[in-house]
Formats: sequence, C-alpha cells, structure tokens
Amino acid sequence: MTSFLDPLIAFVSAHAWLAYLTLFLAALLEAVPVVGSVIPGSTIILALSALIPGGELKLPWVLVAAALGAVLGDGSAYWIGHRRQREILSTWPLTNYPRVVEESESFFHRFGTWAVFFARFVPPIRAFVPVTAGALGMAPARFYAVNIPAILVWAPAHVLPGVLAVTALHEYAGLHHHGHVGKHIWILTVVGVAVVMGIAVWIYRRRNGGAVAEAKPRG
Repeated sequence: MTSFLDPLIAFVSAHAWLAYLTLFLAALLEAVPVVGSVIPGSTIILALSALIPGGELKLPWVLVAAALGAVLGDGSAYWIGHRRQREILSTWPLTNYPRVVEESESFFHRFGTWAVFFARFVPPIRAFVPVTAGALGMAPARFYAVNIPAILVWAPAHVLPGVLAVTALHEYAGLHHHGHVGKHIWILTVVGVAVVMGIAVWIYRRRNGGAVAEAKPRG
C-alpha cells in the first residue's frame, strides 16, 4: 500500500487543487456499490489529511471535499436503488456479490433508518447500504436526514486522526519540517487505518455471529 500512496502523496502535495479533487473522488467512489469494496478511499483520505499540519492542505477544504464526495456517492447510489427498487439488487454487478447484498439487507432490516448512519463506519457494506435503502423503499427525506449527519461525523473521524498523528509525531521528534518524517507518516497512517478497519469488522462479525461476508465475486 505504501508503494501506491507515496508517489500519490508526493504528487498531490505539490498540487493542492488535485489533492482536494482526489479527496472528493476517494469519498465518492468509496460509496459506489462494488467499486467501494475495492477502492481504499478511507486510506487515501487519512493519508492526505497528514498534509494539513505542514500547510499543504487546509483542514476546512479537506473536510468539505470529503463530505461532498460522500454525499454525492451515497446519494447517487440511493437514487439508483430508489428508481429501480428491488430489481437493482438482482442486477449485475450486484449479482456477483450475493452475500454482501444479503448482509446489507439484513443490516438494514435490523437497524432500520439508523442502518444508513451505522453503515458509514462498517466496511464492506458501507458501499451497499445506500442502494439497498433506496431499493427497499426508504423515503428520500428519511435517508438524507440520517445520511448527511452520518457523513458530517464520518469526515472528521477520517481526517482528524491523520492530522493529530502527524502533529504529535512532529512534537515528539522535535521536527518542524514535514519532509524529515514523511516516510514514517505514511507508515503510521496506513497502519492506523488497517487497525481501525480491522477492529470495526471484527466487532461487527462478533455481533452478528460471524455472518459478515467478504466482498468476493461468486465463481
């Protein structure tokens, strides 16, 4: 993962507008069914947030880019489901992920409206619950009433850890130039993402008797 992130970070750090666009696209694609299961959107967002303490990126714009991408991604998935109803759940490419679709439906039935909120923090169903909510007939007003607050919590939860980690690392090492600790920053952020996501999946599996499916195509 670091081999992918290092050149990306180095490039976008020199082009702030591209960094914000990358944040927007990462958040958007992470919310797209199937695509969101393979795009490391959370990792990219957390890694890019490490550029904030050095001044390359501005915290308010990072939060705005991530939130807008998530709103558009979740909203697009919801409206596709809302328009096509249950038919979409039995249509390619969702048919290649029957267990994840089933788990998303179960999650929605279990938590109701709040499933839209909780799913924002639970991979891999994060990318499937919005379309499922639309397909199962959830009203638009109810969807957005829960989805937007969830995103307003999700964005800082993904951005601020990177900011705090780099700030703490700078203070601990007594260094004032981000370039001196760049390699350690990316390792720290990637490991942090892996740990947080691993714990989230483990907790969810424990609560559901190990029923969470891995997002792997059938056959």
